[in-house]
Formats: sequence, C-alpha cells, structure tokens
Amino acid sequence: MLLLQDGVLAFLSAVGLAAIVWAVAGALIHVGGRPAVPGLLLVLPLRGEALAMEADVRELRRVQGGLPGAKIVLADCGLTPDAQALARYLAQREKSAVLIPVGELADIVS
Repeated sequence: MLLLQDGVLAFLSAVGLAAIVWAVAGALIHVGGRPAVPGLLLVLPLRGEALAMEADVRELRRVQGGLPGAKIVLADCGLTPDAQALARYLAQREKSAVLIPVGELADIVS
C-alpha cells in the first residue's frame, strides 16, 4: 500500500511540475503580445440581399481578434436598399469596419 501511495504522489508531483513549467513558458513566449499588422484589410464583397451578411461579419470579427490592426471592409457590389441599410448599421456598430462602394476599394488598397 505504501508503494501505491508513493507512486501516486510521484505522479501528481510530476504533473504539477510540468504544469508550472508549461505556464511559465507560455507566459514568457507571449510577453510581447501579437504585433499589429497595419494595412491588413478583411474584405467582404456583398451583393443583392446578402442573406448571410450578419454571420459573415461576425466571422470576420472573430478572425480580426487574432489579427490586431486589421480593418473590416464591407464592399457594396450592388446591395438592395434594405441590405445596404443593414450593412451601414453593421459598419457603424463595428469599431474598425467601413462600408464602401466597390469602385472605391482600389482607393483604400493603394
């Protein structure tokens, strides 16, 4: 019975030590944080009614979280008036999103 207790104690000690080393290494690796990527554009072309626009913008926001400095661009490639109003609302709601006509996309990229 003593041998089993010693074995369990040794196992838990090894796991605890590994967890501490893992946490310290993770903290040291991520000290600088993620560098910003200036000028990175996440472009979402929108046409017609753009039925999945809200889900697509939500997905771009998720991707943007891993890419500091990225900007969401909603490109109007012929939206209906209702969809354009929704796109305008979504662009205003997001902190780094903009709605532009597709013709002005070249001006932003250059």
